[in-house]
Amino acid sequence: MFPSNSPETGRDPWADDPPPAGGAAPRTGPAVETDERQRSGGPRRLRRGGSPRRPEDGPETDDDEEEEPPVEVRRQLSLAIGGFAALLGLGLVLAAQTSGPGHRLPFIIVVFTVQVLFVLAWTMVTRPPALAVVLGVGVVAAVAADTVAVRTAEARLTPLLYVAVGGVLFAVLGQLVRRVDRVRVTDSLRTTATIVFGVVALATLIVLSRIPAGTQAITVCLTASAVALAVARAADAVAAWPRLAPQVPRGAAGVVGGAMVGTLVSALLGSYLVTPFTPTRAAIIGLVAAVVAVLADLAVGYAEAGRLMAGELPSVWAARHVQGPLGAFAMAAPAAYLMCRLLL
Repeated sequence: MFPSNSPETGRDPWADDPPPAGGAAPRTGPAVETDERQRSGGPRRLRRGGSPRRPEDGPETDDDEEEEPPVEVRRQLSLAIGGFAALLGLGLVLAAQTSGPGHRLPFIIVVFTVQVLFVLAWTMVTRPPALAVVLGVGVVAAVAADTVAVRTAEARLTPLLYVAVGGVLFAVLGQLVRRVDRVRVTDSLRTTATIVFGVVALATLIVLSRIPAGTQAITVCLTASAVALAVARAADAVAAWPRLAPQVPRGAAGVVGGAMVGTLVSALLGSYLVTPFTPTRAAIIGLVAAVVAVLADLAVGYAEAGRLMAGELPSVWAARHVQGPLGAFAMAAPAAYLMCRLLL
């Protein structure tokens, strides 16, 4: 009833077409695909549009690979960060004008408020081990640094350096208590030191206010820094070009233009200030402060991009975006002190 193998050919009548003469039947299925992948060096990559590469398409180039689009520049956010930097600089400059022998309390309160904001923002963003310990040590270091800056007989930075080193040691010892935090102490040592040293660096403004012409130096340097940060962020909102990195929403035009405009403003201020200020000296001091501020703000953006690329979850929204201006003024404060000592 069912057909059987033909005696003449000896093949199954239900089989597929006969193999070609002089060779074996072509193989199909997963095994053949595996062999093809092994011969070609791996799975075939898709070109743009999802179509596989064919032999007649020629050699594969880098343009055929799917490129990751650059991070979008949020204009309103850039303007908001620039506005925050301008307000922060304005508050510090106005508070410095009220500083004088016997009545530095308003300026100290403003500086301490900025220090607390710095500690909160940087601990929430970097999230070091034993976060509560680092947060507490940062606040205590701020109080100690402000007290030392006012109480020392001579206005110097050496006592502040001792406070910073002691704060880092206490923070590291607090992280070594728990085993969970102990494993990450080495990796987070730089983060812990940055938080403590940044808080103490802001107290440099109080030391600078005790030096002759120090209040004027604060006015020039912090005004240049605030203008540089605001202009750089505004330029990024208009056109972040050329992009410094696809993962960082910043442009080189804003960074360079901000530093230049900040230097120009400091030179204009120098023409209205009394001796020992001159437009040239004010421009040099303002240039250093503005460059330090915009580079510190840019470094914070690169650090944030690195954490996101490493797979870390984003931190508190507000803390991430105020971290840059706070770090910029923390770096500009000791730069202003050093330039005041060197030039004035």
